Amino acid sequence: MATLKEKRTCGQRCEDFGHFVWNSDNGTFMGRTPEKWVYISLYYVAFYVVMTALFSLAIWVLMHTLSPYTPDYQDRLQSPGVMVWPDTYGGEVIEITYNTSDKASWMKMSNILHAFLKPYNETKQFECNFYNCTKGKYFIQKTFSAPHHTKWSCPFTQSMLGECSGLEDPSFGYNGTRPCVVIKMNRIIHFLPSDHVDLPPYVNCTILDGQENVARMDYFPNSGVMDLSYFPYYGKLAQPSYVNPLVAIRFSLVREKQAKIQCRVVSDKISYENYYDPYEGKVIFNLKALK
Repeated sequence: MATLKEKRTCGQRCEDFGHFVWNSDNGTFMGRTPEKWVYISLYYVAFYVVMTALFSLAIWVLMHTLSPYTPDYQDRLQSPGVMVWPDTYGGEVIEITYNTSDKASWMKMSNILHAFLKPYNETKQFECNFYNCTKGKYFIQKTFSAPHHTKWSCPFTQSMLGECSGLEDPSFGYNGTRPCVVIKMNRIIHFLPSDHVDLPPYVNCTILDGQENVARMDYFPNSGVMDLSYFPYYGKLAQPSYVNPLVAIRFSLVREKQAKIQCRVVSDKISYENYYDPYEGKVIFNLKALK
């Protein structure tokens, strides 16, 4: 029959622990001789030095293969999307509807455009984008020669939108039947809209429904051209002061004063027939002036 184990006192347990920490009979510290502690310490020092070196090497290689300005892998569309302002988007259909006899209604449209064009203020543009760009040519930059190790951006001023700039007519025509809309093409890093340096992209609007209700369309800048000097775009960090080139269209509405309109950016590298993305290369909207 097994005997009961003798219960040890607290003093005996402390004595045993002290004997484990330092055993004077064998000359061991916590079960190992000083020589073995030296060997095991050297082993762990070498192990963590190697692991730290491998981790540091991996981070160094990673940081030297990544660009701080351009993502290595982009899941963006290869062809840019197109947007229209005033951006009164509702559901799947873009409705730009206003009432010429209701000041609050047409002021809402003009206020949206004024807010959108704030970055294009002439003073602000020439303060941050004072580089004298060559019109009609791609602005290829291989070095970061602008201040703060960035790249230059070409200025685009509100006044370049002519009658639709909001400078001469703060209402943008929304107090009558000659409203302005502004077309903007989304940015794609390093995107060149054409292989031909003498063929800049331009905006072309067509009336899909209500042709008899639109007497005329005027484009600003002239012919709705987006100058090549605004391409390519190098990214937000590389070009912090970059602004998109814009095209404004002034419509003259008559009769029923409503129309369904498609505005497309025309260029040989910009597609517009993507069934899954209705805004790729073009934008379709309804324009209606009530009274």
